[in-house]
Amino acid sequence: MFSRIARPAVGAARSLSTSSQNHAKVAVLGASGGIGQPLSLLLKNSPLVSHLALYDIAHTPGVAADLSHIETRANVTGFIGPDQLDSALKGCEVVVIPAGVPRKPGMTRDDLFNTNATIVATLADACARNCPEAMICIIANPVNSTIPITSEVLKKYGVYNPNRVFGVTTLDIVRANTFVADLKGLDPARVNVPVVGGHAGKTIIPLISQCTPKVEFPQDQLTALTERIQEAGTEVVKAKAGAGRWQFMQVHAAQFCHPLHGILRICAVRRDRMQVFFNTPSARGNGIEKNLGLGKLSAFEEKLVAEAIGELKASIKKGEDFVQKMK
Repeated sequence: MFSRIARPAVGAARSLSTSSQNHAKVAVLGASGGIGQPLSLLLKNSPLVSHLALYDIAHTPGVAADLSHIETRANVTGFIGPDQLDSALKGCEVVVIPAGVPRKPGMTRDDLFNTNATIVATLADACARNCPEAMICIIANPVNSTIPITSEVLKKYGVYNPNRVFGVTTLDIVRANTFVADLKGLDPARVNVPVVGGHAGKTIIPLISQCTPKVEFPQDQLTALTERIQEAGTEVVKAKAGAGRWQFMQVHAAQFCHPLHGILRICAVRRDRMQVFFNTPSARGNGIEKNLGLGKLSAFEEKLVAEAIGELKASIKKGEDFVQKMK
């Protein structure tokens, strides 16, 4: 299941783990796109990155040249086209994949499947061959299917490690924190709402009962709040009329991708008990070190989890079947 963790304390995003690594080579696959470019900028400014490898099917030499002028230690190299993909991934310890087409008004995440599934499978194949031990961070939607696609491709090569494949869906947590803070007049930076499940509609399950600080809502308001969190992505797509991507996604993706963070906001792990990928709180050093579980759920939240399982299983099977049918 996709596995989320609690929001780190202030400053945790800059803390180092006890990993023996000092600096890492990070690849951004889809570096010329609406998420890839600002994400690459943020990673270039990270003191934890020694080499930033930028890959896309167009424009990456220009993006790399632009970022290389920034006065930070990370060396930047641009790679363009399928012939240079393997070179981009050699020696990488972290790979982040924002590649793929964005969602347009009227589209569901599943509508993206046919295009993005092929892209993610191709990139996962290259990762398996060139950096099989790298931590792979998937942004490309539909995440409920692209995580299983990545996992199944890695399995074909015998290099799958469920503790090193991640779904970057931190924005669900951020939205939950913001919406709760707005309703309660709190500082959003001090609100932490765990979000479990997947990354589409009713599979997004905010655990308001576990919010810090403790908050309570009447049932009608709780239901409306939950539904808004679940459909927040659609709200943005409609408001932007399909123009551009989420502006704050890059910030949290960059925090997530810092290779030495001891705390992750969200990650992916297989929970065999339920036979689905599912977001639950987790902690990470050099990969997932501990799955912290769902915690104590309210009756309302237990119902949400039960309702999400079927859709998650279907999305996962869709991704797994796609890989099985690949030549």
